[in-house]
Amino acid sequence: MIAVERFEQLAQAALGSLRDGENLSLSLEAEASEFVRFNQARVRQAGQVRQARLNLVLDDGTRQASVQLTLAGTAHDTGNVLGAIEQLRQLLPLLPTDPWLASNTAVWKVRKVPESAAEVDTAQVVEHICTEAAGLDLVGILASGPIYRGFANSAGAFGWHQADSLHVDWSLFHRNGQAVKAGLAAPGWHPEAFDQQLALAREQLGYLGLPAVSVNPGDHRAYLAPAALDELLGMLAWGGFSAQTLESQASPLQKLYSGQAALSAAINLNERITGSLSPAFSSEGRPRHDLSLITNGVAGERLVSSRSAIEYGLPCNGADPGEGPVALDLAPGELPLNEVPQALDQGLYVNNLWYLNYSDMPAARLTGLTRFATFWVENGQIVGPVDTMRFDDSVYDLLGSQLLALTRERELIVSTNTYEQRHTASSRLPGALVNRLRLTL
Repeated sequence: MIAVERFEQLAQAALGSLRDGENLSLSLEAEASEFVRFNQARVRQAGQVRQARLNLVLDDGTRQASVQLTLAGTAHDTGNVLGAIEQLRQLLPLLPTDPWLASNTAVWKVRKVPESAAEVDTAQVVEHICTEAAGLDLVGILASGPIYRGFANSAGAFGWHQADSLHVDWSLFHRNGQAVKAGLAAPGWHPEAFDQQLALAREQLGYLGLPAVSVNPGDHRAYLAPAALDELLGMLAWGGFSAQTLESQASPLQKLYSGQAALSAAINLNERITGSLSPAFSSEGRPRHDLSLITNGVAGERLVSSRSAIEYGLPCNGADPGEGPVALDLAPGELPLNEVPQALDQGLYVNNLWYLNYSDMPAARLTGLTRFATFWVENGQIVGPVDTMRFDDSVYDLLGSQLLALTRERELIVSTNTYEQRHTASSRLPGALVNRLRLTL
C-alpha cells in the first residue's frame, strides 16, 4: 500500500517535470480494506482490497485536462505518471478555454495520521460476531482498514489524510421474512458497542413475531430513529446546501436560504470536518473548514466549490465539485433514548426509510417508504409491526413545526457505499420525535 513518503516522491517527480506556464495537481485515493460477508451468522465470503488511484489535473491557465491512473506501488508508477503528464500536455491545445478555471495558488500543509493506528484483528471480530449472533439469521458485511487521501500541487500545497474505520452493517431476519436492520461504526472494534446494538436488534426481532398492526393513512405521531433521519438529510444533501443550486434557484432548501421558511429552533446542523473521517482538504486541493449550515432553524453557510466561487463571486470553502456535505453533524436534544417509547405514547416507531424522492422539491416535500422494523406503539409499549407504508411530508414540517424533541444520544453513521472504493462520508445524528408524520397509503 502506498505510504505518505511514496506519495511525496511521486509528487516531486511529477511537479519537477513541469514546463513554464503549466500547473499540476495530484489527488490520491487509496485504501487497504478487509471485507467479510455474513449469512445466518456465519462467514460466507472474505477478502481484501488494496488499491490506489491517482488523479492528475494539468492546466495552462486557460485550459485543463485530467486523467486517472491506478498505482501498482512499484517503481513503474513514476514512469506512468510522467507519461500521463505528457499525454495531458499534448491534449491541452485541443481543448476549448475554460471560463470557470480557478487558479489554486494557496500554500497549505495538512497531515493527519492517527497517533495510534487502530489495529483490527479481523479474525477476532468475526469470531465475536458469530458467537454472539449464533442461532440468529444475521446477514451483513464487515468492512475495516485504513482509508488514505493525498493532495499536492505546483503551488506548494500538500495534504495527507489517513482514517482508520470499521463498520458492521447487518440485518436480523425473522422466519416470517421481516427484518431488523442495524449498524455499528467506529474508528476501531468495540465489542461492547456491538453487543448493545445486537441486543436492541434481537429485542426488536421478537416484536416482528407479533400480529401485524393495520394503520390507516393519515397523520400519526412518530419517532424517526437516526437511520431514518439520515435518509431524510441524505436527500437534502443532494443540492440542498450547494451554492450552485441555490444561486440557480434549484435547491430543495431555497425557501430556507431565502428566509421564506425556517425549521425548528432545535435544529443546529453543521458540516463538521474536525474529528470526522473526511480529510480537511477537497479533491481539488482546497482547505475545508467546519461550517454552520443551519443555526437555530435558520439557514447559515453554504457549500462553495472553486467553480461556484468564480462564477458567483463567493468565497470558496473547500466543497467538492458536487457541493454535498461529507460530515453532517446534527446537535442532540434533551430526550433520553430509553424514554422514547413513553414520549411517543401512541404512534409509529420508524427505524428506517427507503426509496425516497421529492414529491414537491420547492416545498422540500419528500415521499418514501417505511422499511424493515416499523412498529406501532400504544401507551408507550410496542404492540406489533406495521407493514410497509408510504409517507409524504415536508421537511419544513418534520424538522420544523411538527418537531417535538431530539434525542440526547446520537449515532455515528458512515457511508457503506463501496462503489469503486470505500468512502469517508459520515453523519452523526440523534433520533427525532415528531407530532405528525403523514402516511398516504
